[in-house]
Amino acid sequence: MNTVNENLLNVTLLDPREKHPTIFSKFDQLNEGEILTILNDHDPKPLYYQLLSERGNIFNWEYTEQGPEHWKVCISKQQSSDKERTLGEIAAKDLRKAQVFKKYGLDFCCGGKKMVKQACAEKNIDVTKVENELNQTDQLVTSAHTLAFNEWSLDFLADYVVQVHHNYVKKNIPDIRAYALKVMKVHGKHHPELNIVHELVEAISSELSEHLMKEEQILFPYIKSLASSGSLKEQITSPFGTVANPIMMMETEHEMVGKYFAELREATNNYAIPADACASYSFLYRLLAEFEEDLHVHIHLENNILFPKAIQLEKAG
Repeated sequence: MNTVNENLLNVTLLDPREKHPTIFSKFDQLNEGEILTILNDHDPKPLYYQLLSERGNIFNWEYTEQGPEHWKVCISKQQSSDKERTLGEIAAKDLRKAQVFKKYGLDFCCGGKKMVKQACAEKNIDVTKVENELNQTDQLVTSAHTLAFNEWSLDFLADYVVQVHHNYVKKNIPDIRAYALKVMKVHGKHHPELNIVHELVEAISSELSEHLMKEEQILFPYIKSLASSGSLKEQITSPFGTVANPIMMMETEHEMVGKYFAELREATNNYAIPADACASYSFLYRLLAEFEEDLHVHIHLENNILFPKAIQLEKAG
């Protein structure tokens, strides 16, 4: 075995038959949070999958050098607090990492309860690339405009969701419906997918109008009363047994809207604008793309921050 400096293993100096057994032995000796750095003359990605298969999801993997002559990887045993974090939990802790999920088409809002490795496997995405980019975001300087949603009080967060995201939906849905109908009538003969777009827009409008009303009139007031009663040490009576019941319904409706947008993207080839598109056609697709972008953050704030904290607060009371 050849090590250099602190826990650096130069596997190029090992006999090929000894490489993986030696690495596994060194890894098994690590304590939580400790790091083993391996130096190799080629990408050791196969080791990642072997380690995952034989040891499970108990490690972090970060490239610090990627060729062309040498590859260096830091492998650490996860600390208890880092294990089995879901897409939603990761995005809730640092919304900048949601940009990585968006890049690879990983759903961190409606599908936020999945682990990174599971979500990548389902889409046949190289999980090492995703995890490496997630690690790289930790090195970025946080913008002064980054909002610490996870640190806000529940009542403030609920009001923010209504004032920013609910109002965005109410403001833009009428325009989207109008343009979807107009563009279908003008271009539907040569672009039959516009009939699907119109139907999906109507379904989204119907779903969200009732959904927002239930949140604003029933669920959010109860969550805000939970937050105030927690500070005042008061007990409040739930009209629906436990807050987890309406939350489950809201999350199901989120999934339905997410499904509609997935169908929209499939029907429009990810909002690809055809050569014969008029200004209204182009504007409709831009509206849909922007609306979906806002909806991702909207649902993330509810599914991954507001709802779990409300359930936790009710249980604590």
